[in-house]
Amino acid sequence: MKTKIVAVINQKGGTGKTTTTINLGSALSKQGHKVLLLDLDPQSNLSYSLAVSSPDQTLAEAFVGAKSLKEILVEKDGLWVAPGSNELVDVEISLVTQPERESFLKSMLSQVKGFDYVLIDCPPSLSVLTLNALTAAHEVLIPLQMEVLTLQGLDQIMNTIEKVKKAFNPKLKIKGIVVVMFDVRRKLSLEVLDYLRENVQEKIFDSHIRLNVKLAEAPSFGKSILDYDSTSNGAKDYKALAAEFSLA
Repeated sequence: MKTKIVAVINQKGGTGKTTTTINLGSALSKQGHKVLLLDLDPQSNLSYSLAVSSPDQTLAEAFVGAKSLKEILVEKDGLWVAPGSNELVDVEISLVTQPERESFLKSMLSQVKGFDYVLIDCPPSLSVLTLNALTAAHEVLIPLQMEVLTLQGLDQIMNTIEKVKKAFNPKLKIKGIVVVMFDVRRKLSLEVLDYLRENVQEKIFDSHIRLNVKLAEAPSFGKSILDYDSTSNGAKDYKALAAEFSLA
């Protein structure tokens, strides 16, 4: 299959973006797909969560041309990871003054072959690094909590995607919205979900990621939820999402 590059974005922190990138990637890998995860967040939560916390080279080196993207990749539990680092902050500052600053990641990814999926964990901001991800991506996946402020944030994300489509990447499309940290016992969660279904034209995946203690524990052990506890609700939910995602 042709490589599908998917940017996982939400401009708020703590929205399940990194958790979704890791565990959707792991579930796709266990389906037999070859998956690359890019940790584009200077906080490097994805790298830490998979115990890739002290890599020799990171995406920062690839952005400045000191290493190729292929040279920095680390294999972990059937996944390939391009680690992040704090140095991405400096990279972002330097990109601001560069011509075609939005296309660096697209150029880097063009040199890497053989992956079925590339999932990009974007920073929790609509930054130059996020712009690079959206310019390189074919599709966008948006993890959303069912909170009132979520709706305001979704409008901002949609507006940014439209601007990127017009300026840099006309083929970019929204893969869908993933409901995360879902608590069916909360009336508000159900109300926000109903509102989204009625007012948002984009696909909302039927597979919801429920609140799950095991999901919160897994990063402490450097594992995806599927490798940490394959019988947990978190693992079941991400397996279901991966099945739906690969058919969408």
